Amino acid sequence: MERLQKVIAHAGIASRRKAEQLITEGRVKVNGEVVRELGVKVQRQDVIEVDNVPIYQEEPVYFMFYKPRGVISAVSDDKGRKVVVDYLQDVTERIYPVGRLDYDTSGLLLLTNDGDFSQKLTHPKHEVDKVYVAKVKGVAEKRQLAPLARGVRIEGKKTAPARFEILSTDTKTETSIVQLTIHEGRNHQVKNMLMAVGYPVQKLKREKYGELTLGNLRPGEYRELSKKEVTSLLNAARA
Repeated sequence: MERLQKVIAHAGIASRRKAEQLITEGRVKVNGEVVRELGVKVQRQDVIEVDNVPIYQEEPVYFMFYKPRGVISAVSDDKGRKVVVDYLQDVTERIYPVGRLDYDTSGLLLLTNDGDFSQKLTHPKHEVDKVYVAKVKGVAEKRQLAPLARGVRIEGKKTAPARFEILSTDTKTETSIVQLTIHEGRNHQVKNMLMAVGYPVQKLKREKYGELTLGNLRPGEYRELSKKEVTSLLNAARA
């Protein structure tokens, strides 16, 4: 189920804020009944009308995108910077990112128009593993990374335990490649976690989301997910 104002916005009728205004003004009906209360949730089979005109609810679609560095995880940007949907202009549905990757972080990003799917994958109570590979400053040592496995305190809140692996170290450049697996999605979390144990991140990429990997995708490319892959992600969220 999805909030009524969100469904109206996704249908292209109005912005989310304007949709809320339409609801409070009594201009929206659900299954023939006027709805004035914000926060009401509707299902895909519900008939929604705005000013007595039925709106079209899109069929759900799901995409995997290899986000390049220097791209915003959003559908628009007030500074005119490139956003992820700029790369999916052949997609006619009103899709949006599931969660986000930082501007300077590359890797696997999901996009959809399915609000339930997005909520299940991003809600804190659902623990879907996400694997990141980071190039960090310093020669990484297991004993120094060990606190990550117990959780570290960031901005006054302790992170959930993470799994880490040192993939390589370079004593000449004093850098290392570290893999980190987490299931949370706080802002700049991987960077902040590695910084907390003394390894500033120089470059970061998300390589895996649940059981999904980028495969043969190159930066800026995308593909539609199969039903099996969507089901796998939802099962991981339920688990």
